[in-house]
Amino acid sequence: MNKVTVIGGGLAGCEAAWQLAFRGIKTELIEMKPVKKTPAHKSDLLAELVCSNSLKAARIDSAAGLLKEEMRRLNSVCLLAADKCAVPAGGALAVDRDIFSQIITEKIKSHPNITVKAEIVTEIPKDGITVIATGPLTDGALAEEIGKLSEGGNLSFFDAAAPIVTAESIDMEKAFYASRYGKGTDDYINCPMNKEEYTAFYNALITAETAPVHDFDKPINVYEGCMPVEILAKRGEDSIRFGPLKPVGLIDPQTGHRPWAAVQLRRENAAATLFNLVGFQTNLKFSEQKRVFSMIPGLQNAEFVRYGVMHRNSFINSPRLLNPDLSLKTDGNIFFAGQLSGVEGYMESAASGIIAGINAAARLNGKIPLVLPEFTMIGALLSYICNPAVTDFQPMGANFGIIPPLDPHIRDKRERYAALSDRSLDWFDKNFKRGE
Repeated sequence: MNKVTVIGGGLAGCEAAWQLAFRGIKTELIEMKPVKKTPAHKSDLLAELVCSNSLKAARIDSAAGLLKEEMRRLNSVCLLAADKCAVPAGGALAVDRDIFSQIITEKIKSHPNITVKAEIVTEIPKDGITVIATGPLTDGALAEEIGKLSEGGNLSFFDAAAPIVTAESIDMEKAFYASRYGKGTDDYINCPMNKEEYTAFYNALITAETAPVHDFDKPINVYEGCMPVEILAKRGEDSIRFGPLKPVGLIDPQTGHRPWAAVQLRRENAAATLFNLVGFQTNLKFSEQKRVFSMIPGLQNAEFVRYGVMHRNSFINSPRLLNPDLSLKTDGNIFFAGQLSGVEGYMESAASGIIAGINAAARLNGKIPLVLPEFTMIGALLSYICNPAVTDFQPMGANFGIIPPLDPHIRDKRERYAALSDRSLDWFDKNFKRGE
């Protein structure tokens, strides 16, 4: 049967379907929206961004930038969309979330080789090849099916989303536009705090009431990259001042000095009418978010169009369960992609979808699967999550620490990262034609 089924219309599922369709394979993409939505999703569109509009650093000599450039070489539909709807964000690639999803939805639904079906999947197809990319909130009958495949290997941790406020409600007499170290001009709005303001805010934050968590959603692990700000704050009075509220690289134009602490707000859309509070993923009650976050200078009259939420994130024990091509060891016709496979981050999820799609096509056509070298960012990431030697597995995002070192070693970090990036992209230039 010359057809592949992709379950899940998030970033990973869309990338997998795109790669399959690009190779001439009829693809059925099954997405449960709008029949059913998770608590984190609001739109009926495919590839919805929930936690943030930032796709992290853009420069190629960064881990996130290298990851995205490799994805461009692999004909990523998410990068095609992102490059068309980018909004200013200093050295990062941030997008207008609605336009991003609209572009991908149009490309997927208009492709002649892709059929999109809106239905709730309760069991994994018994025949043919399937890519499972149902995301971090997979539950119900399908979760039970995946649990059976995983032989008890299911794990879960919590993910959290930050609040969004309207730009017009921010008091710019107290806040100011700037990027750290002068990178960019008006990419971020900064809300500076003196020591007294910070202390009052900190005490209110650590004593604020959190939202109740259902028994079936009780956290097993909390991933550091999406740590709720109130949990991080309880590690010590300076924990958030050295974290998301770090004032380094900022000068308050009203005082001419670096503030004691600073909350940064990043553009949420191209029109710059909405801003999200950077690093403020939270599980506080909505009323408490309004009370505590309104203590931030410049946000005393903030209009919150979305409060922060916290939700379960499920993933399989990939080092034990997956082959290097992202197929299941016990059934080579089943592939996993996205956060469910154990990668962490929007672009990491999308990248895994690219590889799962390419390899599902290879499986169907009897070709050798694509396993990228470990000195590429995607190759290193997938090698890590599929490495049976990894114990106590936790999700992994793109970073240079998982890439084999250079010989000889380069002491300067920026030069070393640039050389690591060059090594990867040189390989792509020599061995992989763009979009192949």
